[in-house]
Formats: sequence, C-alpha cells, structure tokens
Amino acid sequence: MARDERVTLLEVHLALPEEQFQSLKFLLEGQIPAGVLLPASRPELCRILLQRFPGNSLRVIAGILRQLGRLDLIQRFQLPLEEQIPEEIPWEPNGDTPNVRGDPTSGCRPGGIPAPPVNPRRLTEKDLMQVAQRLGKEWQEVGILHLGLERSRLEQIQEENPGSPVLWNFQMLREWWQRERQDATVSQLRSCLEHARLDPGILDFLQSLQGD
Repeated sequence: MARDERVTLLEVHLALPEEQFQSLKFLLEGQIPAGVLLPASRPELCRILLQRFPGNSLRVIAGILRQLGRLDLIQRFQLPLEEQIPEEIPWEPNGDTPNVRGDPTSGCRPGGIPAPPVNPRRLTEKDLMQVAQRLGKEWQEVGILHLGLERSRLEQIQEENPGSPVLWNFQMLREWWQRERQDATVSQLRSCLEHARLDPGILDFLQSLQGD
C-alpha cells in the first residue's frame, strides 16, 4: 500500500512541468517548512509527503493540484479529493487567520480605487496563479503603487524564489489576498489594477471571473 502511494506520488510529480512542480512546493509551505521543501527533488518530496502525511499524502497533493488547475492529473491518477471544500473558498495555507493590516474597507492603496461591491465572489489561489501567469516585468510597480505592498517585502519574495517570475507574481498577489481577507474579491482586485500599466488581458480575465 505504501509503495503504491509512493509510486503514484512520484508519477504525479513527474507529470508536472518544472514551473508547476515549484508552484506545488510553494503551495505546500503552509504545511511543511520552506527549508525542507525548496531544495527537495521529486523523489525527495515523495519521501517528505509520506513522512508528514502517512496514508493521506495523495489527498494533500490532490488539494494542491486543484489549486494549480490540474484536474486532469487528479482524474488520471484517481486521486482523492475533499469534496466538501467548495472551489470558491480560498485555501488558507497554514490554517491560521491572516492578520488584517490597513483599512479593511479598502483593498487598494495609492494608485488604486476602492472597489464597489459589484461581485462578492472571493478570489481563490487558483485565480491568483492565473493572474500571476499574465503579469510581466511590471510586477513590483503593481505591488507598490496599486496593492500597497512594501518594496522590501517584494525583494524578499524575489530572493526566496530565485529565477521564478511567476512565483514572484503569485506570492505578491497572495500577500494582498491574505491582508484583505473577506475583501479580496474579484471586483476589488480588478479595481485596484484598473489604472496599472499591465497587459489588458489581465483585466479581461478578471472581468470574465466577475461573470462566473
């Protein structure tokens, strides 16, 4: 049984391209220390998961794959899912309640405009990853001017994820998402980014989410 679980885990990891494998490790940071995760190879991550989640590692990985939008792998390897967790409820990586900083009624900082309550749908980490994949070199400008994040934090994100621009973008967006809590809605983020210098496709993508 344990061997079957290990084999399945390894096959899942091998099916992921390198960038998504790194994203998977990144999303596991709330449950496993980053110092253990980041240097782990695919076989090493299998061993870590089996040790940390005996008998439950496939369910843990299935939850992460759903955040990455890889439902095809969940189906291919017939991985178990926590079906009682609705897709639209964001997954809190460490199970804790993030601290809310700043004005809880406004998710935008200088450069943005507070969003009207057009759509109460909260963003998920899958949504954030899809936005992150569309952001370009302007990510720090977006973070500082439109999301109200500190430059020092953005530089720390860059240092923690060398050579992974999509993860820089994702972690930046997740910082905002965790800070805003209930206010981290689709309409709120779209309003914050409305006047940013970025690919118009990002606003179109967020607009499409508002219609969901």
